[in-house]
Amino acid sequence: MASVIPCCPRVVQDLLGRADAETLATAFKALADPARLRLLSFIAAQPEGEACVCHLTTPVGLSQPTVSHHLRLLYDAGLLAREKRGTWVYYRVVPERLETLRTVLATRSGRPRKAVRR
Repeated sequence: MASVIPCCPRVVQDLLGRADAETLATAFKALADPARLRLLSFIAAQPEGEACVCHLTTPVGLSQPTVSHHLRLLYDAGLLAREKRGTWVYYRVVPERLETLRTVLATRSGRPRKAVRR
């Protein structure tokens, strides 16, 4: 699983290093799919804050292998944690990871700075 970025430059304020950019891109790519957004939303909306993989196919209308693929991408991007219980796997949203993504897109004044040409 990708590690949570404890602190990295804000995308709209500082130049990202290659490693930070690649790590962030993995997470944003994972979110850039309607099915994955729906899965993340469904899991987050559960009263216990988690959902069994067995309950995720019906809400999104996808086959089990397709849902497993999407969950794997979300997990690899650090957006979901998982726990195996018997034969089932339960998924939970990693709120710190979502907060990191929100923070790196934040601007000081609410709008991006103008680029400086060098």
